[in-house]
Amino acid sequence: MSEETKVNRVLSLYTKLLNGQLIYKAEEANHYHVARRTIQRDIEDIRKFLDYSVADTGIVNTILYDREKDGYYLEQTDQMRFSNSEILAICKILLDSRAFTKKEMSEMLAKLIDCCVPEANQRRVRDLVRNEEYHYIELCHKSVFVDKMWDIGQAVHENRYIEIHYLRQKDKKVVQRKLKPVAIMFSEYYFYLTAFIEDEMVRQDFEVMEDAFPTIYRIDRICSYEVLDERFHIPYNERFEEGEFRKRIQFMYGGKLRRVTFKYSGLNVEAVLDRLPTAQILDEEEGIYTISAEVFGKGIDMWLRGQGEAVEVI
Repeated sequence: MSEETKVNRVLSLYTKLLNGQLIYKAEEANHYHVARRTIQRDIEDIRKFLDYSVADTGIVNTILYDREKDGYYLEQTDQMRFSNSEILAICKILLDSRAFTKKEMSEMLAKLIDCCVPEANQRRVRDLVRNEEYHYIELCHKSVFVDKMWDIGQAVHENRYIEIHYLRQKDKKVVQRKLKPVAIMFSEYYFYLTAFIEDEMVRQDFEVMEDAFPTIYRIDRICSYEVLDERFHIPYNERFEEGEFRKRIQFMYGGKLRRVTFKYSGLNVEAVLDRLPTAQILDEEEGIYTISAEVFGKGIDMWLRGQGEAVEVI
């Protein structure tokens, strides 16, 4: 058997697979006057070619076996790998988040580039993030918490109570809480746990005892935790709507739902609307906008003061 005959046979099989046809080993062996194991080797060669080409094309194609029809077929998927530009954007966002220690950040960037970028382009992507990675400044808490966050995420998923010892910011006191965890969120450098407090006596000390929305805990300040076997249940019509909560909790301060109205005379009203997803422009006159927004807690007060003369609270 000549090499040319083998090449023609393999290309013919590959073309059939690309066209959505089933490959039957016995039928192909009879057609080409070869053994069935020869067709099997041809199929394995095509598999290896498809695996190798993923690095260049980013497209994953797999040859699968249909037991009912006793034939092989090609499963074609959409592009599975990130493009170079997408992975660069993700790396830049990660670096800007400053959410992890420098060691963690370097490891994550390396894994992303190694796993998601074709080998031929990896050096270029690394060069584009190297300077920012070198000058990366980790946050003051310097704590590693990703495993803790995963455990808490599992508790959220399984509706399990957790008990935590938490370093409170206002008085540096460590307090104990039994919580119904409902979501993990990220905002401006930190990951947060949102959870309902179980202890009624503790809730009495809060500004809004009957507030239907959870309290907020920075995950890096959780000194210790235990995921309990005990489960909680929240009726479907009372479930925590993370998306709706997220639009109104831009500053990660707990408290009751408020509506604030203010005049904005700065240069970029879009920045205000992006910062406050619930914001609406009520009026505009000579470049001065009257804006109203729904927010939780008092964090908005600090942000408004930080805008200086560009903002006048009504």
